Amino acid sequence: QVQLVESGGGLVQTGGSLRLSCAASERIFGSFNIAWFRQAPGKERDFVASIKWSGTYYTDSVKGRFAISGDKDKNTVYLQMNSLKPEDPAVYYCAARDSTDSYPYTQRNDFHYWGQGTQVTVSS
Repeated sequence: QVQLVESGGGLVQTGGSLRLSCAASERIFGSFNIAWFRQAPGKERDFVASIKWSGTYYTDSVKGRFAISGDKDKNTVYLQMNSLKPEDPAVYYCAARDSTDSYPYTQRNDFHYWGQGTQVTVSS
């Protein structure tokens, strides 16, 4: 069972940047679909971005501002967040799904493994 550990959250001003990291306990590239979700207080946990062998995928609200990438040697996935907005604060979760197909999974229930989350706060 793969374990995921997020880091990199914190407080940043509007317009600023943060880079989140998701370290996996085993090799993930090629056999897993890795995604970032976020959950603000009182709201659902929503898809943000994902990466798999077939490409990267983003929800519309972060396109052009966020970038997901991976380091195979470190078994780590990153989420570079730029131009942060007041609507971006949330707990950000890393998630994984065993997947070798090309389908871009984006639903919470599609993912089987979750990290503990890291808080992102944006100040005005």
